Amino acid sequence: MHDFVYVTKASAQPVKNKLIKIIHEVQDIVRPYFTFQFRPVGSSSRNMITYDRKSNIGFDFDFDLEINDDEENYTPEEIRHIMRNAIDRVVPKYGYKHCEDSTRVLTIKKVNTFTSQIIHSCDFALVYNCKDRRQQYIRFNKKNGNYTWEFQGKGFKNLDNKIAWLKQNGYWIELQDYYIDKKNSNDNPDKHSRSILAESINEMYHKKKN
Repeated sequence: MHDFVYVTKASAQPVKNKLIKIIHEVQDIVRPYFTFQFRPVGSSSRNMITYDRKSNIGFDFDFDLEINDDEENYTPEEIRHIMRNAIDRVVPKYGYKHCEDSTRVLTIKKVNTFTSQIIHSCDFALVYNCKDRRQQYIRFNKKNGNYTWEFQGKGFKNLDNKIAWLKQNGYWIELQDYYIDKKNSNDNPDKHSRSILAESINEMYHKKKN
């Protein structure tokens, strides 16, 4: 079992502001190739950021970086490499290590060099929002070493509407407790916060709605 608790907004907001500065600098670097918009997602967008008091992994943020490449001038691999190189150019001066390239996201971490403790991290998903409101993301297949556009799972659809319904019907605090419980019982290190939050929202919505 883990021991996740919520991070206060006062603690999280200065870090979030710094991450937005980093993203703005990355936008300037990649502008000769393409542009992108960004938005915080998952727990980062709902003041539900957590950290585990039993571990050294700190707390984490999630951002969607929506790539504007409608003409498909760049392959998923080219986009991922352009973005990774740009992020790696910016983050060291803010005290972050270079990107880690995982299946769904690029991750940066701020680490205490004396204790090797991860103070906090941030996951960047490179996405494209289709006209039918479905979302694709660039997936890194580590086994084959290739990059592809893949559709997000159905579990990520209509989360905002489901949260609104849960809030309107008095289940917001219960959802927060449920999310913490799921994080504390999660034993899959590859399952990120945004996935656990989506599961929590969907499960509670269907339980209370039906």
